[in-house]
Amino acid sequence: MGRLFGTDGVRGLAGVDVTAELALSLARAAALVLGRSARGESRRAVAVVARDPRVSGEFISAAVSAGLASAGVDVLDAGVIPTPAAAYLVADTGADFGVMVSASHNPAPDNGIKFFAEGGRKLADDVEDEIEAAMEGAVVAVTGREVGRIRRFADAEDRYLVHLLGTLEGTRLDGLHVVLDCAHGAAAGISPDVFTDAGARVTVIGNDPDGFNINDGVGSTHLEPLAAAVREHGADLGIAHDGDADRCLAVDADGAVVDGDRIMAILALSMSRRGKLERNTLVATVMSNLGLKLAMADNGIDVVETGVGDRYVLEAINAEGYSLGGEQSGHVIMSEHATTGDGILTGLHIAAEIVRTGKPLAELAECMTVYPQVLVNVRGVDRAGVSADEVLQQAVRQAEIALAGKGRVLLRPSGTEPVVRVMVEAEHVDDAQRLADDLAGIVLDRLAV
Repeated sequence: MGRLFGTDGVRGLAGVDVTAELALSLARAAALVLGRSARGESRRAVAVVARDPRVSGEFISAAVSAGLASAGVDVLDAGVIPTPAAAYLVADTGADFGVMVSASHNPAPDNGIKFFAEGGRKLADDVEDEIEAAMEGAVVAVTGREVGRIRRFADAEDRYLVHLLGTLEGTRLDGLHVVLDCAHGAAAGISPDVFTDAGARVTVIGNDPDGFNINDGVGSTHLEPLAAAVREHGADLGIAHDGDADRCLAVDADGAVVDGDRIMAILALSMSRRGKLERNTLVATVMSNLGLKLAMADNGIDVVETGVGDRYVLEAINAEGYSLGGEQSGHVIMSEHATTGDGILTGLHIAAEIVRTGKPLAELAECMTVYPQVLVNVRGVDRAGVSADEVLQQAVRQAEIALAGKGRVLLRPSGTEPVVRVMVEAEHVDDAQRLADDLAGIVLDRLAV
């Protein structure tokens, strides 16, 4: 059996992979591992439990709460709120840990369980391994007054909303027309109120969650409806969340997409100018566009690259005290205000920068030139052989020579399947495609299984 925890908690098909039994067992194990400090202080541990609106979240979060309470943990049931809200509330309440039931941008039949440690931080791999090991141990049963209580966290949304507005430090969005796509997800109950309270004129789509329609043709993975709505209503910009609102992508007034790289570029330049970019450094993954790195260099901003996944971005931010990082997909982490990617927070600060500068989003996005990027997935190959095959490595070096410093090549083995991802960036898309196809052919020839 493989490792239960993936790159972002435990995730799979609800009712098949993610069952009530699994949720109960995970919760009891988490109570043992994450509730240690409370036991050491001879008090009862407290956990915040939240979910996105997909229907399976009802039984999974109920099982999580039951498992925690049966192990002596008091539960604050926050109901349907965004993932970053759950993380924030763990820190804000001083809870010992938190649990979020969500499968993020995945379709409605999927679901997942992720944990936050004290302070709203994501768990380290070794802590996840401890929880997984504890699932194999004896069940800890408590009785009488030792049983945990489950209480409704009545002001969860209000606390988070006040926090978000406070991050604007007095900047108002008056006069700005924003279209919000809430992906029929966890942002639906909060994002429109936040932008409205900040002064924006708000038009909302994707804000009618029924438990089954989360991410269905809307949200950050389906930007066409947002672009159409922005054009139809003559709005200044559009903001798209995913199902649990930890991502943000944007479109400008003409409906052109502004992806996570350009969002990071805009925010990095703004924060640097205002003295808020710690060590004048941005953290991005190796999959971010070369144009981002070049734009930052042109403005005297350093870029630290990490592996793919927002958890690795977070690790670098936490280890070195950086204040901004993220991914092309729209996970943007502003560590002064959040311990994880926060799509509503990101959207607010994009809008605030439009107000501060008086420039439309399209003009702000011009701070970065996007290099054409081609990605080819080569399947049925030995992904472990990428770095060891000298012929393949020589081919990569030759491709880099051909790009003459105006592009880059990245071969990345998949972490979960027999696939090697060949990514090439170049000034011209035809060159990128040709080199990617050539390298993909060599990967297949050399590493076929």
